[in-house]
Amino acid sequence: MRLHTFDDDISAVVLPAEFTFPFCYKPHPLVLKAAEQLRKYVEGKTEWHAELSAGKMFGVLVVSDPSGQIGFLAAFSGNLAHSNNHAYFVPAVYDLLDKEAYFVKEEAEISGINREIERLMNSESWQDARSELEAAERQERAEVDRFADFLKTEKERRARLRDGASPETVKALDDESRFQSAEFRRLKKNLRTAVETAAEKVASLERQVEGLRQERKQRSVALQKWIFDRFEMLNAKGGQCSLTDIFATERGELPPAGAGECAAPKLLQYAYLHRLQPLAMGEFWWGRSPVGEIRRHGEFYPSCKEKCEPILHFMMQGLRVEKSPLSFFKGAELEPATLYEDAYYWIVDKPAGMLSVPGKEGGRSLLELARERCGEAYEVHRLDMHTSGVLAIAKTEEAQRALRRLFEERKVQKVYVALLEGYAGSDQGAVQLPLAPDYVNRPQQKVDYKEGKEAITRYQVVSHNSDGTTRILFYPLTGRTHQLRVHAAHPDGLNAPIKGDMLYGHHADRLYLHASMLIFRHPFSGKSLKIVSKPAF
Repeated sequence: MRLHTFDDDISAVVLPAEFTFPFCYKPHPLVLKAAEQLRKYVEGKTEWHAELSAGKMFGVLVVSDPSGQIGFLAAFSGNLAHSNNHAYFVPAVYDLLDKEAYFVKEEAEISGINREIERLMNSESWQDARSELEAAERQERAEVDRFADFLKTEKERRARLRDGASPETVKALDDESRFQSAEFRRLKKNLRTAVETAAEKVASLERQVEGLRQERKQRSVALQKWIFDRFEMLNAKGGQCSLTDIFATERGELPPAGAGECAAPKLLQYAYLHRLQPLAMGEFWWGRSPVGEIRRHGEFYPSCKEKCEPILHFMMQGLRVEKSPLSFFKGAELEPATLYEDAYYWIVDKPAGMLSVPGKEGGRSLLELARERCGEAYEVHRLDMHTSGVLAIAKTEEAQRALRRLFEERKVQKVYVALLEGYAGSDQGAVQLPLAPDYVNRPQQKVDYKEGKEAITRYQVVSHNSDGTTRILFYPLTGRTHQLRVHAAHPDGLNAPIKGDMLYGHHADRLYLHASMLIFRHPFSGKSLKIVSKPAF
């Protein structure tokens, strides 16, 4: 069994009452100890360092055995050193790299199809056929244009000769015109036949390639389904279900590539197979951050949503799991303070923990509260649930459109106060990192230089504090989701997450981000408004 004991005395450590919510968590002390032992082991495997420097997710699962002894399991996502089998780590749920497995043989066949497609498209016959077609098309254009010019010249000549000509001469000119037109049709037909003959040679080769592509697609889809049917996942209730059925039930779709190969499912599967009780789990990153994402060496991160969420929802059935820290509504029952109100707008100081608008997580939102209070209320802009501060609600649709237009035209100045974890960069400047949804790790956003939307944030450092935090002012010129949080945490931004940012940094008693000011000209009265709220930190 690949169960590890702790090097340190853990008798004084209080065991967790609930299992880790894997999509947002603070690592339990035993998870931290297990991860530290795993790190020491990996550091000693120098032959892996080059591969791991490119980035790899590791995971640990604290468990108790049937006798009540506490230990931990270790796993990695994907494969390591071209293998799924390493004595320190739990094995794969299904070993795709087994050389005798159907998967390896079928994958080799599919790779052979890829090579045949590449061979055909780079072959002399393919190049010759394309060149022959291009030459025939060029000749067709040139010959048709040349003869068309000839006919035009001939037509002008005959027009001059017809003036005052005898009937016999006119008839001869008409016969000549008909003959030349017939010659033109014959020429075009012959040229078109040559083009079509050359085109058929190309089409024949393209049909071969397309046939191979279709075969590749069909075999790939069949292989994927075969794979996912082999991944029979277990849960704490004694249930068993294939990945195919799990994703069909949860999302009505096939699993994505790589599903079931992450660390978390491997760990739980091994625990259930060996009658080990899962107590707490954590996954941490090793190596460089992937492009666009925020991954720091040694930091813990949530399980991915795209591949793991449906799987873990099934596998955790029968466990008592923590509630998601992302859906704690500590401020949901607080009354937001009114900062400004008239017939058009209600501008409030939103408490941290209150949703701006109704969400699938449940809990009372500020918009719902506004409708209870004002009768009518309309969203103008939003703050993240864990962000506090100035937020404007419109009382009419006309007022909503008018103020939204000012936001879109960047005629509303927004100021935020935040505490950063550290930060040793310049005292002022701007961050310009385009943002896009990170569908693999929802609700996170990522930096995407190709598909991302423009996002610009100016900033001004206020102070560097004795506790290692940095007090900073943010002036966002755009309003993308999680803009300030990503611009603060990303290595290409300030490389210092906002204190308490559970998605891009570390846990704290709250997210230390506060919308402190809105400045705009009232769309109806024309009055300049400066709405200010002081943060509680």
